[in-house]
Amino acid sequence: MATLAQLSLLCGPMSLSRVSAVNRACKFAGVRRTTGLQQLLQQVGVVEMPPRPSQQATPRHMKSTQTRCRSYSTSVVTSRLQIELVPCLVDNYAYLLHDANAKVTAVVDPSAAGPVIDALNAKGLSLNFILNTHHHWDHTGGNAELKRKYNAKVVGPRADEERIPEIDISLRDGQTWKLGEHVMQVLDTPGHTRGHVTFYFPDSGAVFTGDTLFSLGCGRLFEGTAEQMWHSLSKICQLPDETLVYCGHEYTLSNAKFAISLEPKNEALLSHYEKVAQLRRKGLPTIPTTLGEEKKINPFLRPSSAELRKALNLSSSATDVETFAAVRCAKDRF
Repeated sequence: MATLAQLSLLCGPMSLSRVSAVNRACKFAGVRRTTGLQQLLQQVGVVEMPPRPSQQATPRHMKSTQTRCRSYSTSVVTSRLQIELVPCLVDNYAYLLHDANAKVTAVVDPSAAGPVIDALNAKGLSLNFILNTHHHWDHTGGNAELKRKYNAKVVGPRADEERIPEIDISLRDGQTWKLGEHVMQVLDTPGHTRGHVTFYFPDSGAVFTGDTLFSLGCGRLFEGTAEQMWHSLSKICQLPDETLVYCGHEYTLSNAKFAISLEPKNEALLSHYEKVAQLRRKGLPTIPTTLGEEKKINPFLRPSSAELRKALNLSSSATDVETFAAVRCAKDRF
């Protein structure tokens, strides 16, 4: 069985309360690499970004070429909330949300102000609200400057209100809030951080998952436990399969390498990988994905997969939480 020191090397720092569940899982986490996939999967790896100590806004002089990144409109029905993807930093995504009828605009998780300002200017829009899923600097770095420029209100999780820069409105689990004419539901989704929340717009069939759920992945357990994260993912998975998932990072190709190492015979996964690779070759985002698609291909949502359990050397008696913990630990080592 792995020692605490070994677990720290494999999975990063953890509290003693996390050791038991992850320790049980990590003893099974010897992921087998599938031969013959290297040529298929040769892509540049992407490292998930940990929090940096400072919560200060990213200065405009540091934005470099990121302010010239294209934004991508993902709205196809004008009566719904208009959603526009805004690339930030290296692999972050912020999202502009616009209610054309009410003339209200919000941004989700602005890691830097510059790209958001450029996207707003291109559309001739102002900014009314800033929505933060969690406190990490690469999701809140633009808060201060955007608030000063537009007099926008910052909205974030009540459980983390002391760590959200410039917060004005704090929301709790189960609470609803309106962006113009559109109702937003707040879901507590701890795991990546203690106070992480997810924003769900049922009338638009859209969910903003921050760093809880990625396409083909999930966030690292910086502050929470495997049990908390599994519960959070399970809560998101209760939404309709056709729900569009807007996550915080473009990690899809990197995540696909790991997913295929666990389920090399998953035809849906292999087919999806080809589509994703083609999009990235064209410089296009792989987001949004759908919950239904993720349930078929995302290893973090598939603890019952026999192929996945075999790859992790898991016994048939392993629980879903233990299986998830083994997948998370294996991904941290991958």
